[in-house]
Amino acid sequence: MTDTPEAPKIEFPCADYPIKVVGNNADDFYAFVVETVQQFDPELDLQKVSVQDSRNGRFRSVRLKITATGEAQLQALFEALKASGRIHMVL
Repeated sequence: MTDTPEAPKIEFPCADYPIKVVGNNADDFYAFVVETVQQFDPELDLQKVSVQDSRNGRFRSVRLKITATGEAQLQALFEALKASGRIHMVL
């Protein structure tokens, strides 16, 4: 019988919770992601936000570190991002 290890539990609030948002490369993609995230973390530190384009320039990823206050906040943030139709993945 093999014991399956439990996934590590996140303790909230969690400062510097990493999120990566991937979508099509567009001039306003960074601003869109930041504005959406700020609805859920008004204290977002823009110094902890980075942008990277894919090798062929078709996609853009925005990496952020937010203060996560709970699972409900994270779920609502992910849903708001995906509901835009501009996001391919949220990690």
